[in-house]
Amino acid sequence: MADDLDRALEVLGPLEARTMRAVWTGQVREPFTVRDVLALLPELAYTTVLTTMRRLADKGVLVADAAVGRKAHEYRAAGCPADFLAAESTRQAAAAVQRYGDAALAAFAALLDALEPEQRAKLERLRSR
Repeated sequence: MADDLDRALEVLGPLEARTMRAVWTGQVREPFTVRDVLALLPELAYTTVLTTMRRLADKGVLVADAAVGRKAHEYRAAGCPADFLAAESTRQAAAAVQRYGDAALAAFAALLDALEPEQRAKLERLRSR
């Protein structure tokens, strides 16, 4: 998981990464509020953490639920770092195909052809998840 966590955090912006590190490592318990995250990042303004968490929700990394009887939303992770990496890599691959067309597909095929059998089997298992 540490490898997936580190890779996932590299994809996110600095404040997003700090927030998701707290979430994915269990430093905040789900469901959590902006104030829960702010307690871990006291040097930041409430509105900064709020904006960061809203952006993470917009990206599908967090899920925001209206808290019953409260004004504040409650948040939870949409998935683990591996789930995020799978979704993000799919999005990035689709963007590469959209931008570069068949050249991107040919590059992907060349990369697959160069894989060792063990790595190819591992990818098949990942794909079938």
